[in-house]
Amino acid sequence: MTAVVPPLQTTRLDPASRPFFAADVGGTHVRVGLIQAAAANDPAIDVLSYRKYRCADYPSLSAILSDFASHNPPVEHCVIATAGYALADGTVISANLPWPLSSSHIREELGFAGVHLVNDFEAVAHAAGHINASQVLQLTGPAEAERGPTLVIGPGTGLGAAVWIPVGNRSVVLATEAGQASLAATTELEMAVLQQMLHERPHVSIEQALSGPGLLNLYNALCAVRGVAPVHTTPDAVSAAACDGSDPLAVETLQLFCGILGSTIGDMALLYGVQGGIYLAGGILPKISQFLLNSTFVERFLNKGPMRKALQSIPVKLVEHGQLGVIGAASWYLEKSAT
Repeated sequence: MTAVVPPLQTTRLDPASRPFFAADVGGTHVRVGLIQAAAANDPAIDVLSYRKYRCADYPSLSAILSDFASHNPPVEHCVIATAGYALADGTVISANLPWPLSSSHIREELGFAGVHLVNDFEAVAHAAGHINASQVLQLTGPAEAERGPTLVIGPGTGLGAAVWIPVGNRSVVLATEAGQASLAATTELEMAVLQQMLHERPHVSIEQALSGPGLLNLYNALCAVRGVAPVHTTPDAVSAAACDGSDPLAVETLQLFCGILGSTIGDMALLYGVQGGIYLAGGILPKISQFLLNSTFVERFLNKGPMRKALQSIPVKLVEHGQLGVIGAASWYLEKSAT
């Protein structure tokens, strides 16, 4: 099943000569665009068509790309932004994808001349410079930031994070596996929840709290701490009950989620020397934006002792991730092709 949406806005990027596919592959959805770069004297690109697919409806990424190809002119190259770690043979190691992913298999099955892999949040970081004010919700900090390292992070099926670093007139992007770092607890309740989660696994990563599955982990652990039986079985059910206030335990869970998110992002800002701003992406946060605004997120983000003043100078903005992944993958590929 596909959801067809209007083409993306034109984005200014380095030129390339031929159309290609750009795909943003997540654990729940795959978004694919047909990209046409402009002529050499016009560095714009257009996304000529765009489709959103549910992963569960298809047996493989090849099947999704094949369906997209059946609705579009043939292309020779495809760039894929995906979570996980890519091995030298093109195989992607990821705990969040519903099926195996291999660039070499896709190339052979669909007859592409080349299939190129990029980390999903590395791709989103490449799109950071193309986000306009109407696409964001300001959470804290000044409206504008000085030019410097910019963090893009977002909880969805997993937790992705990348750092965009300007270097003269160009940029580099540091792809990270920050979601696999150990989860840190700050409050007594967080310590109790973390201890409960450690009963079930030897290592609790940030992603196991700050993601869709992570929200459900927090809820189940909090139920155990409070000594009550869980009534919700999906992350969407927990967030919905929290946002409408119908379940106090769900509200407390989402408050935990937002507080941990703020604290974690504050830590990352300090670890990566962020100065240029922080963009929150992913599939979860736009759905809970009002809850996030009224939560302890900002308080916890700033709660870093003498570094509070430094963090106050960093803009933190919420942005819709979906189409940025396709734009970013295209931007990464075009920049790579131009070098």
